[in-house]
Amino acid sequence: MSSNAMTSGGPVPSVGRDRRSVRRLPLKQLLGLAGIAGFLATWELVPRLGIIDERYLPPASEVIVALVRDFGLTAFWISVGETMTAWFLGLVIAIALAVLLGFVIGSSDFLRKATNSTVEFLRPIPSVALIPLAVLLFGVKIESSLMLITYAAFWQVLIQVLYGVADVDMVANNTAKTYGLGRMARIRYVVFPTALPYLMTGVRLAATVALVLAITAELVIGSPGLGREIALAQSGGAISGMYALVLATGLIGVLINGLMRFIEKKTLSWHSSVRSEVIV
Repeated sequence: MSSNAMTSGGPVPSVGRDRRSVRRLPLKQLLGLAGIAGFLATWELVPRLGIIDERYLPPASEVIVALVRDFGLTAFWISVGETMTAWFLGLVIAIALAVLLGFVIGSSDFLRKATNSTVEFLRPIPSVALIPLAVLLFGVKIESSLMLITYAAFWQVLIQVLYGVADVDMVANNTAKTYGLGRMARIRYVVFPTALPYLMTGVRLAATVALVLAITAELVIGSPGLGREIALAQSGGAISGMYALVLATGLIGVLINGLMRFIEKKTLSWHSSVRSEVIV
């Protein structure tokens, strides 16, 4: 192949795309930082200018100082650990139950039709509506938080798994049958690869929902964790400390979302949607 062919052939466009993505990355980061800076500046000015009383909304600088101070307290990290323990256990239970039931129900037309109305009835029920039941059953222990977290996260994963199983190519499934693959083998080699992108989307959504319910349960029920510390700070008049804890929960949410996106990309590195994100 001549040098002209090499310069005019296929590799050049992909190199151009790679260069564009490299140039675009710093701009994206700068825009993100600019957005954060603008938000903090607005937060700082609103109470300083008297638009909102500083007693109810302290300046951002005071809240950040309180947050940094919390980072040095053992009690803060104990509360973080309690919240993350409830989040992790509830999420794992929800994923395990949703994956099992999702593949069982999705693999049977009869079960899908028989459970459709039940799923559509139970799914919209807000998890916070179960707080009285959770308190009656478990009191203010971690089990109450787990009940709410599991219920909320379960539906996020189950619905995605059902969609994924329904998206299986019937030609591929019938071909697997023709080659003598049993039900479990077809689920492993045909159904699971098709449903995996849906499953990972459900897990990412469930992780965020699980954190919201963990904080909510601690805030309302009084289970150990950051939510309870927020309530105690509010009732004790430590408004800057309260906002600092709220800011901490937001930072945890960002970290969880980033971690889940990283796991999703690594797990689905073979999938076209992830490859297109890298190339574009």
